[in-house]
Amino acid sequence: MVKPTPNPPLFTVNPHQNTEALLVNASETLSSLNALTCNLAFDLDTSQRAIMLGIQQMAELGQLLVDRALEQVSPSPMA
Repeated sequence: MVKPTPNPPLFTVNPHQNTEALLVNASETLSSLNALTCNLAFDLDTSQRAIMLGIQQMAELGQLLVDRALEQVSPSPMA
């Protein structure tokens, strides 16, 4: 008898998904996070804006890393 996981995750990633699809989805998620944090930053006061822009920069760095990994996995024909 298989015991259920005591605290199953609310969200999961399909373990059979290929690397390119995972990277594309990660890139799109980071792009959305980048846009959300950038837009929100300008609704905040100066100190909170600086924090939000720091988060936005980390999202942008993650975006660059994922996009570079995606380029290595699936090079564009123009490269």
